[in-house]
Amino acid sequence: MLKETFLKALVAEDVGRGDLFSRISTGKQIKAYIIAKSDGVFAGQEYVKAFAKLYDLSFEWQINDGTPFSKGETLLFISGDSKTILSLERSILDMVLHASSIATLTAKYVEAIKETGVKLLDTRKTRPLLREFEKYAVRCGGGINHRMGLDDCLMLKDTHLQTIDDLDGFMLEVRQKIPFTSKVEIECETLEMVKRAMKAGADIVMCDNMTIAQMKETVAYRNKNYPHILLEASGNVTLDNITEIATTGVDAISSGSVIHQANWIDLSMRVE
Repeated sequence: MLKETFLKALVAEDVGRGDLFSRISTGKQIKAYIIAKSDGVFAGQEYVKAFAKLYDLSFEWQINDGTPFSKGETLLFISGDSKTILSLERSILDMVLHASSIATLTAKYVEAIKETGVKLLDTRKTRPLLREFEKYAVRCGGGINHRMGLDDCLMLKDTHLQTIDDLDGFMLEVRQKIPFTSKVEIECETLEMVKRAMKAGADIVMCDNMTIAQMKETVAYRNKNYPHILLEASGNVTLDNITEIATTGVDAISSGSVIHQANWIDLSMRVE
């Protein structure tokens, strides 16, 4: 969804048929600011800039996307007509809060594995119609996007595999029908399935809900026989276990938690 379309829908949801305060107030030029009431990592700058174009507002940035902030810190100043700013207050705050909360949790996961060189990926477990926005927030937190949708990589999950009788034959057909630049990822729960997937020509093998021992076995087998194949670990990844998973030798770890487990931080708008 285009940023402008997204923001107009966001505002329409809140303003409805019109802000009642705007009906009875007199507009004047004011300056407001957003202040942090908790620590976090900022996200939402690209979308706030789009607000400026749509609603004739001026912004003075004290922070950029991906930058950590502390409680009590002023993040940005907003100048414009009082009616406009006060009508948009909740829309701007909700958008920045949502994005920054995801970026904040993502940054914690990235920090936990930064010494290993393993990449942190998100998943398609996003809120309906908010995928582009939430994955943008993940990038602000230092994570890397996995698939945006079903059209940019072919992933064969357990449900898909149950419909395929001949994996080798299926993969030969796949290479003739999907785009040349598209990768194929196969979900595996056992070393036996890993061997089948690698032999069939997978570009990426997902170690799905494997134990640490199973992942180490998979890494050893990959390194010896198919060093060009990427390994992704997934399933029940938490801040408590992600470091141990990263030390197994996989190339990436995917987690939907960075989005759907992100707790909202605390930001507030005030008028000078």
